[in-house]
Amino acid sequence: MTPDPATAMETVPGEREQVGPAGLPAPAFPAFLPPGHAEVVSEDSAVHREVSYAITVGFRRLAMDIWLPRNTGGAVPLVVWIHGGAFQLGDRRELPPTFAKDSVFRLLNEAGIACATVDYRHALEAPFPAQLHDLKAAVRYLREHADMLGIDAGRIGAWGESAGGHLAALLGLTGRRDDLEGGLGVQGHSSAVSAVVDFYGVSSLPDMPAMNIPPAMMNGPLSAAVPDGMTLEPGPMLVGGTADAALLAAASPLGYVSADAPPFLLVHGDSDGLVPLSQSELLAAALADANVRHELIPIRGGDHCFFGAEGQLDGILGTAVDYFVRGL
Repeated sequence: MTPDPATAMETVPGEREQVGPAGLPAPAFPAFLPPGHAEVVSEDSAVHREVSYAITVGFRRLAMDIWLPRNTGGAVPLVVWIHGGAFQLGDRRELPPTFAKDSVFRLLNEAGIACATVDYRHALEAPFPAQLHDLKAAVRYLREHADMLGIDAGRIGAWGESAGGHLAALLGLTGRRDDLEGGLGVQGHSSAVSAVVDFYGVSSLPDMPAMNIPPAMMNGPLSAAVPDGMTLEPGPMLVGGTADAALLAAASPLGYVSADAPPFLLVHGDSDGLVPLSQSELLAAALADANVRHELIPIRGGDHCFFGAEGQLDGILGTAVDYFVRGL
């Protein structure tokens, strides 16, 4: 669309004034875009899709979908959903294979809670702390547009699974860390959240056992874009391909626990062969030492993604949603 010369020099939130050749005004470059219009998808939900919450030079636009409960009175709380995928795979629309399609978003909406399901940069797109910067930009974006969306900016929680659980924990534990905000997207708002649900996330990368990576993955099309010599281990890949203990620790939630952390619900299978239950036990112990309100629920027979415990999944998801109903 050709810019209107009469308005080309005006700046709006999220835009930076540019100067073109010969000093003539050029269209502003947006750092984010407004939510647009919601699509009604059920009697309980309307969805703003493909919302560009952060635009930055040299990277793809970062997107979220915002699921809003319908027929509610007043501003509603919101939960940021963070997908898993070992920091290497996945996207905001994908839930674990054991979960019913859209179940997390739908259940939150049915409980009167909005849900923003968020994309973030993967490990080979940008090393840590880029992923945390992205999520903080998402929270700031939601606060910037809270009135437009009908959400309560003072009642925001975070919920993630696997790598997303790791990032949800980091988001919860670094709300007061200005040095970890990053410069993406909306500025001038807090990125703090008021409650965290962490499904089988890593809390200490230096304490993670080596992954048993199948040979087919090592040499197949799934890894064809991985640079020669780059490890497929999620933790080292997240921090730039190194096993440096200090960098791994700096990317781990365990080191950020403090007394001002929000309440945590940790849910983890006791038979998890990918991320051991001990990872959630480490975080629970640190939260206890800091006198942070928390609960750890081991899932009997549950492997990663709660494989082996599918019959308990409705109760597990219901417990998490109820935690936000009470906590937000």
